[in-house]
Amino acid sequence: MGIDYALFLITRFRQYVIDGDDPRTAVGRTTAVSGKAVLVAAGTVAVALLSLYACGLTMIGRLGLAATVAVVVTAAAALTLVPAAVGLVGSRVDVLRVRRTPVAESSGDHDGWHRYARLVARHPWRFLSAGLALVALCAIPLFSMRLGHIDDGADPVGSTTRDAYDWTAHADGPGFGPGVNGSFTLVVDLAHATVSSDRIADRVTDGLSGTDGVARVAPPRPSPDGKVLVTTVVPATGPQSAGTAALFDTLTGTAVPAALEGTGATGYLTGTTAGHLEFRDTVTERLPLIIGIVLVSAFLLLTVVFRSLVIPLKAVALNLLTTGASYGVLVAVFQWGWGDGLLGLSEPVPIESYVPMMMFAIVFGLSMDYEIFLLSRIAEEWHATQDNERSVGTGLALTGRVITCAAFIMTAVFLSFTGSPAVVVKMLALGLAVSVVLDATVIRLVLMPSLMFLMGRANWWLPGWLDRRLPRATV
Repeated sequence: MGIDYALFLITRFRQYVIDGDDPRTAVGRTTAVSGKAVLVAAGTVAVALLSLYACGLTMIGRLGLAATVAVVVTAAAALTLVPAAVGLVGSRVDVLRVRRTPVAESSGDHDGWHRYARLVARHPWRFLSAGLALVALCAIPLFSMRLGHIDDGADPVGSTTRDAYDWTAHADGPGFGPGVNGSFTLVVDLAHATVSSDRIADRVTDGLSGTDGVARVAPPRPSPDGKVLVTTVVPATGPQSAGTAALFDTLTGTAVPAALEGTGATGYLTGTTAGHLEFRDTVTERLPLIIGIVLVSAFLLLTVVFRSLVIPLKAVALNLLTTGASYGVLVAVFQWGWGDGLLGLSEPVPIESYVPMMMFAIVFGLSMDYEIFLLSRIAEEWHATQDNERSVGTGLALTGRVITCAAFIMTAVFLSFTGSPAVVVKMLALGLAVSVVLDATVIRLVLMPSLMFLMGRANWWLPGWLDRRLPRATV
């Protein structure tokens, strides 16, 4: 984000200098115009990240808070240090240029981005159809997403954790079977039991041993005070297997209650695997709430800033497309195993339960960065000319280069983390890299302008009664 904000500001400053402004005036105009866009973008990212607290899980909320602090510091640096630095550099900003200096906006000369904008304006339906088809293709695997926890069996071959896992899970020889690495601990509360603990122990052993997916049940052991029975239930499959997750649902939903029915005792499943699966269920339940909070907050913010209902609605819809497509790529690469060889994975793995939640907050924030950078330039031209086609074309032509450059830099940063031995880090890195590429190219440079060309003046529609009630805040 620091790279995004700095590029956006420096590009605007550079253009003002080329147009003939003295450096001090250029810095002032840059901060007054583009600085506000950075502030709005940073605020949107902060809202998205802080919404993670809505999941009710302290760890996830604190991750969002830590990232929010980084965003606030980055935005503060962009609004203070960057203007100071370019003010010191002044007209020498292009002294080390590696290509032809861009023409002034007022000169009327058109480069490749202007020609591309005119091409989209001439064929908006073609660009819209092609973009939607590509995003839909990427999103198809999303519908088979399986959340879970990535266990030590996915660690690099030869690591101590992987060796220990394999030796423990080896069914033929010294091992104990794959389920030992993901066993459940069943705790039975006997405080209100109406039958003897021995009878309850027999019912638990008999009832659970016959459950599909159970490899074996250890003999229940009473606590020293006789108030609790404890036993171990070993699944037939490993901890990240879909079969183990299904067994957890069966045990908590039917098998344990049936085994203890009529005894007055109550059973509880615990252990590492049970904790991960319950965490997964909590995240799955709360994810729609987080998505809803982020979408509504962003919609309200963009409505106030751009004085339109159509633009915010389109923005949140396109950001959902970005998220869905990046989720689909993750499923194909990690869950379906298409990227095992490329990423050094030994086997297909489920999607780590908290990755979609974290990805949504981060991807939404990054998407809104590009959205606001592009829309602020379009809105600036619209307020000056009231010509929708010219506004969209000019905004696209003048921000396309900086958006793609910022996106490719950020993609390189994310992809560098795919070399990590931790599978979850690889997953987050690839998901974020894919989302940035899709958003900065297909979404921001194809779908968004084609939709705006098709909608015409309707892009800027806002009911009069709402316009009078909204606070005045412009980019």
